[in-house]
Amino acid sequence: MPRFKLTLEYEGTRYAGWQTQTDGSRSIQGELVQAGRQLFNTTQLTVYGAGRTDAGVHALQQVAHLEVNTTLPPLQIRYRLNDLLPADIAILQVEKTHPQFHARHDAVARSYLYHIAKRRTAFGKKLVWWVKDHLDTEAMDSAAQLMEGFKDYRSFTDNSPEQPSTMVEVHWVTLHEYRNSLLIHITGSHFLWKMVRRMVGVLVEVGRGRLSVQQVSDFFTRLSREPATYTAPPSGLYLERVYYPSQPLQPDIQPLLYLL
Repeated sequence: MPRFKLTLEYEGTRYAGWQTQTDGSRSIQGELVQAGRQLFNTTQLTVYGAGRTDAGVHALQQVAHLEVNTTLPPLQIRYRLNDLLPADIAILQVEKTHPQFHARHDAVARSYLYHIAKRRTAFGKKLVWWVKDHLDTEAMDSAAQLMEGFKDYRSFTDNSPEQPSTMVEVHWVTLHEYRNSLLIHITGSHFLWKMVRRMVGVLVEVGRGRLSVQQVSDFFTRLSREPATYTAPPSGLYLERVYYPSQPLQPDIQPLLYLL
């Protein structure tokens, strides 16, 4: 059966996350499946994402694979699916790929952006986290460096049978300031449930002066539930990119929303 690689973006505010929900809540995967069934006039299709973004989290370049029996060319699939999808989900590219391609299992790295607003915004409330306090970005940068490398992130997630290991390779955690925006760019092999939002929350507490760099270091040497209390809201989080073999990691970013 033909398999296609989809690259898509979405504004996740209205959705319960990527994964189809058993309680009937709207999800990105669910919307894609529904549109696919309508377009291809079949229930025999599979949509599988590279990562399960949480409720309210957005994506700039999420990747999924679609398996369906069709003779439609990729460009027509893209156009016609977009016609059927809600306005806050957009397919950017459709490519025919080999039958063994798997959006999640073949991925070698993922990157996230977190957008913090330094001022109140009338336009981007659903897309940023407005932090009213002054943030010491030098202290945040020092703490961010402690998060890089192959480390045990058990203090930054919850117990889950779907996470047999809490060891994660984080390639970099960098801060970028643009006018009234602070963007945190995090790239790693994979990410645990709520891990990125707790990393951001911990960094903000360091910036506020409520956590020390030493305390952040301690989170990696002993199990602590403290980071859970600092979990950043989903509104500012974006799945930026999913990497596959032979794709070089990209440290450069672009602001998502200019706050003058």
